[in-house]
Amino acid sequence: MSDVKPRHRTVKRWSFVLIAIGVAIIVILATPVQLWRTGRPHVQPLNLISVGPAILQSSRIWIDTDAACGATPRTDPDDCLAIAWLVENDHNIVGISTSYGNASGDVVSQTTETLVTKIVDGGHDKIPIWRGWPRPITDAQRTVPPSRAALRTALDEGSLTILALGPLTNIADALEGRPDLQRNVTRLVAVMGHQPGHLFHPTEASGRGVFMGHGPIFRDLNFSMDEAAARSILQMHIPLTLIPYDASVHAGITAADLETLAQQGPALGWAAYTAKGWLGFWKDDIDQPGFFPFDWIAAAYVVEPSLFNCAETKVWIATEWAFWVYPRKSLLVGLTTNANENARAIYCPETDPLLHKYLLTGGLDQLRFRY
Repeated sequence: MSDVKPRHRTVKRWSFVLIAIGVAIIVILATPVQLWRTGRPHVQPLNLISVGPAILQSSRIWIDTDAACGATPRTDPDDCLAIAWLVENDHNIVGISTSYGNASGDVVSQTTETLVTKIVDGGHDKIPIWRGWPRPITDAQRTVPPSRAALRTALDEGSLTILALGPLTNIADALEGRPDLQRNVTRLVAVMGHQPGHLFHPTEASGRGVFMGHGPIFRDLNFSMDEAAARSILQMHIPLTLIPYDASVHAGITAADLETLAQQGPALGWAAYTAKGWLGFWKDDIDQPGFFPFDWIAAAYVVEPSLFNCAETKVWIATEWAFWVYPRKSLLVGLTTNANENARAIYCPETDPLLHKYLLTGGLDQLRFRY
């Protein structure tokens, strides 16, 4: 019985410490510090160029996707919206390779097959689909998926614009050791990258988050799923455009927008239907009236880059400390860096206000263009 009181005092002491930590966290989050609210520490501003910089593009588009639209209420529909939108607006997709990220490789393949079936139902030609790597490549994986040969064949036949909506595994795999094919990549458009220290949490600065004005923080998923593939791509020095999450913040897709899309053919209608759970997540958990269509924004850049404000930047991979709490590897962009890499990219964090309407109409001829 002699150690009961000391143990009791220890429990009380640790209870007090835990309560104090909890109170401190609440006070910190409730304090209107600009960094807490925006996730944006001060960095050297980029020299964004309106309607540019000008780029060369191929009319032949290859899409690498981790589409899993509707697999769960928290699975984004952006890939399906992007692909269906490109098809409905008569852009030349020569092939699709499936990846992983939003879901497993099996789910992605099944979802993409369903989407292409809806595309055919709308009177369009069937787009070839090639199964890709279901996870980052390791020495234990010896069965090469069909996507490698398919993408190499497409590049042998002519130049391509590659739209990467998931991790870069399939693209790096097809291009490694093939400088002849790398020269036929007119541009690789990838959904990833951010400036040093920047986080992406959509409710910040608005004070509308579900916890003391804060909301979920999105990680740079496509990069984090396969850092090695991203590093390989940077070392190839192929023409590269990075479309970060920030580019989508003024193009939120609402329930009314989904109703509009549902009238534009079986594929867009099906994609809009699968988006309802995701829209509910954004309303209930993120406190936004619509979701930000990350991958769809990248598809819009492929066909109308003049709607984007971009900068020519350096690109490198480094370890960051998010809020000085936890380390993470990040794909960073900026005008100066101490990193050894000398890769460059066009980085497009801002868009024209007309972009949202462009997504819903598919044609600039119906818009009041700015020049």
